Amino acid sequence: MEFITNFIDLFMNLDKHLNNYADQYGIYIYLIIFLIIFCETGLVITPFLPGDSLVFATGALAATGAVDIITMLILLCFAAILGDTTNYHIGHMLRKKILDHKKIKFIKYEYVEKTQGFFKKHGSKTIILARFVPIIRTFAPFVAGVGTMPYKTFLSFNIIGGIIWVSSFISAGYFFGNLPIIKENFSFVVLGIIIVSLIPGLVTIIKTKLKNIN
Repeated sequence: MEFITNFIDLFMNLDKHLNNYADQYGIYIYLIIFLIIFCETGLVITPFLPGDSLVFATGALAATGAVDIITMLILLCFAAILGDTTNYHIGHMLRKKILDHKKIKFIKYEYVEKTQGFFKKHGSKTIILARFVPIIRTFAPFVAGVGTMPYKTFLSFNIIGGIIWVSSFISAGYFFGNLPIIKENFSFVVLGIIIVSLIPGLVTIIKTKLKNIN
């Protein structure tokens, strides 16, 4: 229970914690943020890790001069692209097991089904659009690997999506993250990012369920 409480506190006050970690770990903060983004996008068992909010908070941190914005931009683009690529290959390796049994340990098949619904609607563009939808972001490359999407096609959309996603949130954090109104209400900003990010996924799920009913 204490772990959950601490995790929620970390998540909701990411800006303050990042500043503390930057002071405490120095240059290693680059590696820490890189690994979190890589794991959030690259491992299907860690969709709960902060993605959008962390990239936004990193932009705000860069605006204070604690980290270099260009270095962070390049690192996080690489982390996002490498993460999705890893996830694609994991899905490809587990393809037979998933298609045969519709079940695999540590992975909620419900999330796989929701992502498949997203793919049916948006096709290959899902790899780009999913970058902005928590949970589906983590499962989209995995499902692409399980499915029949050629790797070259996946890689093209992966690179475009990774660059757009990181650039958007890190720029927003850099230019707006340190405004007094944002700093004083950072928890609400995080909640807002989460809610807005979830809306496209929820709309797709609702539409899919309504079609199935009809």
